[in-house]
Amino acid sequence: MNSSIARLVTLALIVSLTLNCSDKRKEQALALDLTRGDITLCGSGIDQFGTVNFSSACSEKTRADFNLATALLHSFEYTEAEKMFSKVIDADPGCVMAYWGAAMCNFHPLWQQPTPAELEKGSKIIEVARTIATDKSSRESDYIEAIAVMYEDWKNIDHRTRVAKFEEATRKVYEKYPDDKEAAIFYTLALDAAADPSDKTFKNQKKAGDILNKMYATEPNHPGIAHYIIHTYDYPELATLGLDAARKYASIAAASAHAQHMPSHIFTRLGLWDEAIESNSKSVSAAQCYAQNIGAKGHWDEELHGLDYLVYAHLQKAQYDEALKQVEYLKTIKEIFPENFKVTYAFASVPARYAVERKDWPAAARLELHEGNFVWDKYFWERSNINFARLLGAVHTGDLKGAKDELAQLQSNYDNLVKANENYKSNFVLIQAKSGEGWIRLKEGKEAEAIRLMTEAADLEDRTSKHPVTPGEIIPARELLADMYMEVKDYKNALIAYEADLVRHPNRLNGLKGKEMAVRGAARL
Repeated sequence: MNSSIARLVTLALIVSLTLNCSDKRKEQALALDLTRGDITLCGSGIDQFGTVNFSSACSEKTRADFNLATALLHSFEYTEAEKMFSKVIDADPGCVMAYWGAAMCNFHPLWQQPTPAELEKGSKIIEVARTIATDKSSRESDYIEAIAVMYEDWKNIDHRTRVAKFEEATRKVYEKYPDDKEAAIFYTLALDAAADPSDKTFKNQKKAGDILNKMYATEPNHPGIAHYIIHTYDYPELATLGLDAARKYASIAAASAHAQHMPSHIFTRLGLWDEAIESNSKSVSAAQCYAQNIGAKGHWDEELHGLDYLVYAHLQKAQYDEALKQVEYLKTIKEIFPENFKVTYAFASVPARYAVERKDWPAAARLELHEGNFVWDKYFWERSNINFARLLGAVHTGDLKGAKDELAQLQSNYDNLVKANENYKSNFVLIQAKSGEGWIRLKEGKEAEAIRLMTEAADLEDRTSKHPVTPGEIIPARELLADMYMEVKDYKNALIAYEADLVRHPNRLNGLKGKEMAVRGAARL
């Protein structure tokens, strides 16, 4: 065989192998159960999700789509982000970072735990990505291995352990590639996700904040930086540090319902009710637009999440008619998507807040669980809000038997959460159970025991960080302790408790009213 023929044969073999490899990758990519289709917008265009420049990822022909997908991911628009990562994979099956992005879309670091279906899906994505990553750069492989820890052996390793591994793996990527801004940003997300809710030193949050703030000045239009600053400082002790980002984020990602809502976490922490109302009104409208545009049969979970915050803010402004409009609207919602703890929490908390904040005890005692296209059996923490409101309603209307029945249900909910290793959520129910038992003991004439139980509940709540799903407790335990002191005419201790609670919950209407009454009561002594 002469040299020319040999070269032709070699070239033919290379082309054949390349085509076979490419065909195999396309076959693997299409076999993945990824969400596909055009993204759905409720703004004027794709530029309304912020600016991301992930320069090292994928080929030039798919770079813009990849960056848009990452911007969507940073705003927790997981479904739409997965559509874009899928588009990149379909156009370039060898783009390993697109598989990383698709795997990230099924993780949801600061929301609920991934479902078994999402974990199965993520595992398959990682499996395909690893076959591609062998002939890719070290950086791409490192990104894949960082998210892979969330899916490996997920049936045997609990979620918190896997999140801790994710933080460690993401830290290594961040340290290995110090010039990679996205590695730094996603590391801060991992720090927040892995933060211990009981850690009042805020070690992880402060570390994340230091990293984010250094980038914020030079990346003012990056959705992830502003978004994660808000999450990082979503605590009473830190909230003022997130105010600038809160006032900026909604304009960075104007087409995202979550970006419209997220600033209200800081506004709520600081008692800035007008800004919280504006933020969530826009978020609810954007979520309704999204559901309509995709032709959904039900209401999107982001809409109900915003409604909870919206009602809470209206109540703090004594805008009871506006709050009632949302309560009545919520009653009309029967179908939701996807079914998760966010929607069930809103279905329970909104009517409970409306009754308890207004101290309409007969209405609180009559509350019922909302009926919809889901079952309440597995939502023990969420349904406890109804049990707690009914308990308080029963106590204040003299129905001690009814109150004790609700206390028994709270204790049952607590036991079920403990059995499920939901220790964080079980703490919230334990606080409600202690509070409720305290008020029962007070009505039984056992004042010292009542004060002891209510103080224990308040101290426990002070040590328990608020869950991101809620704007606040149905009623803060220390405010409830202050109310109890008022009941027994101990105005001095009532004033101390109200003032302490207003530090954690600035501008809460009932706290302000209670403080004023305690001052007047003390003056009469």
